Amino acid sequence: MAEGVVARETAVAILDGVLGEGRMLSDFDGSGLAPADRARALRLAQAVLRHLEPADKVLDRQLRKSPPLTVRNVLRLAVVERAHGAAAHGVVNAAVEIVRKGKRTAHLAGLVNAVLRALPEVAFAGLPPQRMPRWLRQPLVHAYGRDVVSAIEAVQAQEPPLDLTLRAGFPAPEGEVLPTGSLRLREAGQVSAMPGYAEGGWWVQDAAASLPARMLEVRPGERVLDLCAAPGGKTLQLAAAGAEVTALDVSESRTARLRANLARTGLTAQVVVADALEWWPEGTFDAILLDAPCSATGTIRRHPDLPFVKDGSEVPGLVALQAQLLDRALGWLKPGGRLVFATCSLLPEEGEGQLASLLARHPGLVVERVDLPGIEPGWWTEADGLRLRPDYWADRGGMDGFFMARLRRPL
Repeated sequence: MAEGVVARETAVAILDGVLGEGRMLSDFDGSGLAPADRARALRLAQAVLRHLEPADKVLDRQLRKSPPLTVRNVLRLAVVERAHGAAAHGVVNAAVEIVRKGKRTAHLAGLVNAVLRALPEVAFAGLPPQRMPRWLRQPLVHAYGRDVVSAIEAVQAQEPPLDLTLRAGFPAPEGEVLPTGSLRLREAGQVSAMPGYAEGGWWVQDAAASLPARMLEVRPGERVLDLCAAPGGKTLQLAAAGAEVTALDVSESRTARLRANLARTGLTAQVVVADALEWWPEGTFDAILLDAPCSATGTIRRHPDLPFVKDGSEVPGLVALQAQLLDRALGWLKPGGRLVFATCSLLPEEGEGQLASLLARHPGLVVERVDLPGIEPGWWTEADGLRLRPDYWADRGGMDGFFMARLRRPL
């Protein structure tokens, strides 16, 4: 067997699931693989998704008709690997072996060999980023302009760095401390083997995702609700700040990850598995963090499968759900209490538009701009919301796209 075939074969199977069955990368198990093969397979599949249409344009110059999906994915993987500097000999041999092993694809091994060997070296130079689908790209161009959208796509085409949220007084890996305080690692390796992991000194959390909890500015002893809390990064932040945290989420499996994170860090929170639209708390809260369910269009740099398994049809329902959650959460706030609303979405209807609608429904609410370290003035909107985009810090690897705003209930 050619070197690296297991990881490549797995990557092709992952691509078949995403592009043929609409499955998310997060659905991939891979428990039967060696950790190194599992990690490499995911990286390879993600790399293809970040350059899929440009890879197809390279291949279509050599193909008279489109081959079956699995064979096309083998070819796509080979093109993207070559564009990332892999040696031609190993890439071609592995591609041919993968196709030859399949009962339904074995007869196309010769085609794969011929196509890949016929491609000129220039075909692998500067493979462009994958463009976002029309349902997403069109409203983003309208909101931000073509140049910004192209810059976002350029960041999304890169493998993102790993960000950590640190706890003072604990060991941590070496990396770049970002202006907002997160630690950024260019090459992380095995997360659980890094300094400070076993001690609970940090957790993985994109720099942008760490800001909603910081914006809430909780104080020790405050009663705080983290709505839609799993997998728990924001819960950990709030608990580490000394708050008495209730962490609520509807997903049992995702809540299990939250409990595991609490156990590793030695932090405490009351964890509740319930539907926020049906649950009622005992008493009110000093502060509430609502990182609401959304289209997640701000996270494509880390989830390149998203544009291929979603079509935008879910957005109106998510916008309605966000409004319901906001209205319920406001009813659980003490007079004078504060609420941070956040979505990891680039779509204005899940951010700026949602804030405008909320203020129209609740005229007494006050939006508060918060003095957070590392936040540039141009990131604030006229309505004092914080709009983050993936092309911010592009030279450092970008950040997730987010919208967030802090609101205070009148006394």
